[in-house]
Amino acid sequence: MFIPGGCIGCRMPRRRDPNWAAIDPHLADYIDALANRGGEALASIEETGLRDDWPIVGAAEGSFLFILAKALGARRILELGTAIGYSGTWYARALPPDGQLITVEADPETAKIAEANLERTGVRGRVTVLVGPAQEVLEDLEGPFDLIFVDINKEGYPEVLDPCIRRLRVGGLLVTDNVLWRGDVADPKDRSRDTAAIRTYNERLANDPRMIASILPLRDGVSVALKLHD
Repeated sequence: MFIPGGCIGCRMPRRRDPNWAAIDPHLADYIDALANRGGEALASIEETGLRDDWPIVGAAEGSFLFILAKALGARRILELGTAIGYSGTWYARALPPDGQLITVEADPETAKIAEANLERTGVRGRVTVLVGPAQEVLEDLEGPFDLIFVDINKEGYPEVLDPCIRRLRVGGLLVTDNVLWRGDVADPKDRSRDTAAIRTYNERLANDPRMIASILPLRDGVSVALKLHD
């Protein structure tokens, strides 16, 4: 069983944006400083991602995703929003040798970067990278999945919610990133499209009788929802 190394001596990347988390930045930095960085290869990808402003989840959330998938005993995971393969590496490492991660990336060039990074971190053999808009690719994917992770363009969140729930097995987890959107979801004055879409997603998920959901104030907000029944 693979257990990611803490990468003692790895330099923690510096963030350009002081408002990178929904909670107090000092507390967020404290949590992040203690996070397992997954070994040198993954820490290097994290540093590149933060330096070049890629939308990656970071080490504290990445290790949390690993814990969720491992504790669930997930064998088949769907990720919407590959980016450069950072979160996908955490998920793939949590899978058994015959497990499968299907990850969807809208941009073909970004998908190539992700494939190279998944190779670097030693998980490429367990990952299928599909290229195209998540909303369209979902139509051709069959469940059930043990865990589904949503981290696409925020305006697309409401559209993928029901298709994701339908493809999730009973007892499976729907995990969603950026659900607090730097706290903007709680600001009634913020009427931007992204914020409105996240609010809609959060409210629909909270009221869906098939699911029970909770939001954790980790990084930019992570929603974890359990499917109770079809």
